[in-house]
Amino acid sequence: MLLGGILHPEILRGLGQAGHGAKILIADGNYPLATRSSGNSVRVYLNLAPGKVTVPDVLEAIIGCTPIELAEVMTPDSGEEPSIFADFRRLLASSTTAMPVAGGPPDLAVLKRWDFYDAASAPDVALAVSTGEQRVYANILLTIGVRDPAS
Repeated sequence: MLLGGILHPEILRGLGQAGHGAKILIADGNYPLATRSSGNSVRVYLNLAPGKVTVPDVLEAIIGCTPIELAEVMTPDSGEEPSIFADFRRLLASSTTAMPVAGGPPDLAVLKRWDFYDAASAPDVALAVSTGEQRVYANILLTIGVRDPAS
């Protein structure tokens, strides 16, 4: 029995196979995970029902056990910032593992939709998680950082 914050075996497998510089995609319920994620990635479908499991739920669990050095998001063509970005910033700021070597959490790097799709389909994406998140543009691509030698 595991005592950590993540129990899902496929998520643990994806994280266990990843290292510094590998990426993790957490996608909303509208994201085409089968066609817009890397064939190298461990794909996990947590989209049980609309609104169950959410992107912030998965993000909180992952940043609780993985150092993050970069967080990229997809922005709408209108340029208007989706409300979920505030949730992302709050979670990253509260993380004790985000950017431990650089001394603070990453801000969100904004990518246009097709650039985000290209980044999420790259071979360095080790884990891709589909959620039941209903908010649009609620996708986040995390780059794994290095482990703080003091931890």
